[in-house]
Amino acid sequence: MRRLAVMLCAIATGLLAQEATVEPSWLYRNVASLSEHSIDLSADSCRYTAIFGEGDTESRYPKSVARFGELNVAPSGHCQTVAYPREEELLFVLNGQGNLQYGDQTHSLAQNDFAYVPPTLRHSLANGSNRPLQLVLITVRIPQGTPISAPTKPEIANLSELKEQTVEGHPNSVLYKLLIGPHTAARDRINASYTVADFFLMDFAPGGTNFPHHHETAEEIYLILDGEGQIAAGGGMNGIEGLHAAKAGDAYYFRPNCTVGFYNQKASAAKAHILAVRAFVPMPQDPD
Repeated sequence: MRRLAVMLCAIATGLLAQEATVEPSWLYRNVASLSEHSIDLSADSCRYTAIFGEGDTESRYPKSVARFGELNVAPSGHCQTVAYPREEELLFVLNGQGNLQYGDQTHSLAQNDFAYVPPTLRHSLANGSNRPLQLVLITVRIPQGTPISAPTKPEIANLSELKEQTVEGHPNSVLYKLLIGPHTAARDRINASYTVADFFLMDFAPGGTNFPHHHETAEEIYLILDGEGQIAAGGGMNGIEGLHAAKAGDAYYFRPNCTVGFYNQKASAAKAHILAVRAFVPMPQDPD
């Protein structure tokens, strides 16, 4: 009887081991292969494609980023009005023109505009043109206990207002446009966020790289806008970063402490641009 019990225990342990999975340190998606997902701002003329977070098959992995996806507003279309008590929203206009509406105010949006919408502010998006409006939509959770100032209005700017610059710790072969950062700093074009550490655009020279690195207390997402190269994600058994072919429309999510980087092609005129967001992740408290 005891022998039978030991055998049953061993079988059960083996089954549990087979069912157990290793949580990935990074996720990959290609936008063209993804399906639409209905969210609170969706309408017949306002369609959302989930890349990471809500609507994605592995939405449990991002801890601070609630949504990262593509929003398409049809000509003469509009989205539902929304407000998020403890989430901040980032927008980046990929193509087209439209309007960001809040209260009784309307602010026009054009290609390469980016916007910060503070928590609790009721707002919506509309497209009064005869061309589709395509945006990147990101919402980021703000931890409980973080003081939030009373909202006034969204802040909006355009890439053309920013000069490219190098960033300390990264090579000169990649130049940055720093779009949105913390309200306690003064580095970015818009300094307003609570959880968002950086929202930025990277411009890679032929053969350029931002060198593989990691962030101990932040998660990060890369969306390749154009160009081709190799994404560094995670690490191999030999300690060298894992390299993955990357092209326009590819997106990667990196958990805290995951290796992240990009190597552009070395061919002449091989430019590449990546839109990226980095968000702080609350760390568990050490009981000791």
